[in-house]
Amino acid sequence: MAIQIGTVGIIGLGRMGRCMVKGLLGTQTLKQRDLFFTTKHPETSQWVQKELGISVSKNNAELIQRCDILVIAVKPQNISEVLQEVGKDIKPGKTVVSIVASVTTSQIEGYLAPGVAVVRAMPNTPAFVGAGMTAWCAGSGAGELDFERARTLFQPLGKVAQVDEKHMDAVTGLSGCGPAYLYVVLESLTDAGIKVGLPRELATLLAGQTVLGAARMLLETGRHPAALKDEVTTPAGCTIDGLLELEEGKLRVTVIKAVVQATERAKALAKQVKL
Repeated sequence: MAIQIGTVGIIGLGRMGRCMVKGLLGTQTLKQRDLFFTTKHPETSQWVQKELGISVSKNNAELIQRCDILVIAVKPQNISEVLQEVGKDIKPGKTVVSIVASVTTSQIEGYLAPGVAVVRAMPNTPAFVGAGMTAWCAGSGAGELDFERARTLFQPLGKVAQVDEKHMDAVTGLSGCGPAYLYVVLESLTDAGIKVGLPRELATLLAGQTVLGAARMLLETGRHPAALKDEVTTPAGCTIDGLLELEEGKLRVTVIKAVVQATERAKALAKQVKL
């Protein structure tokens, strides 16, 4: 049964926007008649209407009139143009949800009428398979209805966490960018399997399921990663030799540096966006 959170309009139906639509429809959170979108790309419009069965609005003004929740899913360099166009038309009672990296709720609120609720969210790409991680925070005008709308939008995509906005750039550096780091690890594990004689298909299966299983162990047991690592590491066994190579290669510090660097980049990007 669909949860009654109102109608949803997505401005800029790119990869993550389409992922949200698939999640909402697949879990029957919303029906096709409750979802609308706009895009500047005619080919995207045709594909979405055919594949997902949702309606395109002729412009953003029409979308705003139709919808209770407005999802802004454009690139950071385009959000200023969008907000200048639509800000004056959004009235209190609607919830504005931004998945634009680095742009704060207060920056968005500056373009809107007083009292319009803003939610800022950072989903990640595993949301495409229902295994995403979305962190979100609320602006000054948001209330319990807006919180429920945010949770309902993102829960179909995986796990959801409400955070303080001061942590959002760090969220971007960790879970937003994190899948890319893990794909490098997965690629390395697969290549290593091939190096020691495994067929590629088997090596890929072993690498993927191993990472998936390790992540589930972490989340479902709630134990510290170091404790789980120690359970695999027997005295004078194979694992300790492999771990020694990882330590000598500075894997641990390199991953930490990657998250720190991506976080700093997110902070810098916020300063570059002209709002």
